[in-house]
Amino acid sequence: MTKSSSDDKNDFNFSSTTPYNIGRSGGNEMVHHIDSELQGLKDLALQMGGSVEMALEKICTTILTGDLKACEDVLKHEQRINQLQIMIDEACVSVLAKQAPVAKDLRLVIAITKINTDLERMGDQSVNIAHSARDLFTEWPKVVLPPEITQMIDEVRVMVRSVLDAFARRDVQLSHQVLEQDDTVDALKDGLIDRMTEQMKQNPKQIETGLAFIMIAKNLERMADHATNIAEEVIYLATGNDIRHGHSASASS
Repeated sequence: MTKSSSDDKNDFNFSSTTPYNIGRSGGNEMVHHIDSELQGLKDLALQMGGSVEMALEKICTTILTGDLKACEDVLKHEQRINQLQIMIDEACVSVLAKQAPVAKDLRLVIAITKINTDLERMGDQSVNIAHSARDLFTEWPKVVLPPEITQMIDEVRVMVRSVLDAFARRDVQLSHQVLEQDDTVDALKDGLIDRMTEQMKQNPKQIETGLAFIMIAKNLERMADHATNIAEEVIYLATGNDIRHGHSASASS
């Protein structure tokens, strides 16, 4: 049985953390305590990432097979993602307020707050795709998928899985691979929009299906963008180098 959000909070017990008594506990215990809380934060973020990946798999199943039950299951995962977003926000605030992390520890907390937002938005994109797919296959159960959609699904699946692995291991090389894949997804989306637009001009009967495919492609592309954001945060977390917008400046650690 799925635990409630309050039960989940007790797993890591962030709210019950008490201030340190430096005279009694000493520096080593303080370091161990903050390490434990930071690991708890990371575990929560990975749980959230797992729910996002499961939601993505459900919508991919719907698109590739027309299985509307899998489409409905996305909403359950989205509820879990929303619960975890709140838990992670509260846990980050608690760590910042009570532990006052510095250097690499502070970078980790800040990175997790940003990753938390991207993961939640990926959950929203999954729901958007689920709604578009449900409408599409309810009205046109035998519709043929454009090849760009199936290719985008393959690319986005790999990007999401890779970026979660990169975050778990602080893998810079894998993060750069995710960044490179984003260009492929962008090109596929642009190609699909161009082709659907032309088809809709030539055959007005294809307007509704064409628009549905465009909406699915746009939301898949947005999921890839959020995966890219996470990859950039992993690179910053691992190296202190901010590569957003082509910026490159090493941070002291």
